[in-house]
Parts: sequence; C-alpha cells; structure tokens
Amino acid sequence: MGAQYFLLTIIPALFILAAVWDVMSYTIPNFLILTLLALFVVFAGTAVIFSGGMGLSDAGFHLLSGLIGLFVGMALFAFGLIGGGDAKLFAVATLWLGLNSIFEYTLLVTLFGGVLTLVLLSLRRFPVPLLLTKYEWVTRLFDRKAGIPYGVALAAGALIMLPRADLFRLAVGN
Repeated sequence: MGAQYFLLTIIPALFILAAVWDVMSYTIPNFLILTLLALFVVFAGTAVIFSGGMGLSDAGFHLLSGLIGLFVGMALFAFGLIGGGDAKLFAVATLWLGLNSIFEYTLLVTLFGGVLTLVLLSLRRFPVPLLLTKYEWVTRLFDRKAGIPYGVALAAGALIMLPRADLFRLAVGN
C-alpha cells in the first residue's frame, strides 16, 4: 500500500511541480530533479531488498534508461533545442519509467511539446489580456521571443506513462 501511495501521489506531484515551476519561471530547479533521483534510489533499493519483485538487473535497466535519457537530453540541450532543466527532467523521467517505456514516453513528450508549442505560438499572436499583465510569468508566456516551457510536456508524458511503467506494476502487485 505504501508503494502505491508513493507512486500515485508523491512522484506525480513532483512532476506537476516541475511543470508549474517551468511555466512560471522557465526553469526547473535542481532540487526537484535531485529529489526525484533520490526517491528512485530509495524506491528501487527497497524493492530490490525487501519485495523480491525487482532484481538488481531490473534496477540496472532503469539506470541504463536514465543514462540514455541523460545523454539524449544533454545532446538536445547542446543543440539549443531544450533547456538544461528539461534535459535533466527527461533523464529522471526515463529513470523512473525504464527501458520498456522510453520510446513511448519520448513519442508522447514530442506530441505534447508540439501541441504546447502551437498553442503558445497562437497565443503570442495576441496581446496579453490586461487583467493578466501584472503577472510576469503570463507576460513571458505571451512573449514572442521567449522559449517554450517544455517541462510541461515532459511532466505530462511522465504522468501518463507512470501507471504503465514496470515499477508501477511492481508496486501494485501486477
């Protein structure tokens, strides 16, 4: 029951917080990434030691998935396609989701990112509504020179994929 609660509340809440933070500041703080990383280590370590449902090889494949995510994310960052926080959030999401979900997650994130981009580009054709000009983060979203808070797409993809991930099935006993 504790693992289910953990995966159904704490982890999604951290991904949602990352998305909100990205919308409001165009950054994803390292403490969120490090918290997700540390919680994975605790969760996976506990699952390996106590439950018997996750072996060291399973944990290793999740680590490999996270490293692939980090490599891909950093390559996208190096080419200026995403921010550094986005790259780290992608890596930690792939760590949680594992190799079996990495392709589907990447596809979802790409689709969500495309929709998010189109929505923001459409909004940016109009002036900021007068009632919202006092909010700096709203004016930034309407700024034609501003980037896209891609953490929203990354978090949305993680929220959809998490219930399908091997770790979730382990936690709920399926």
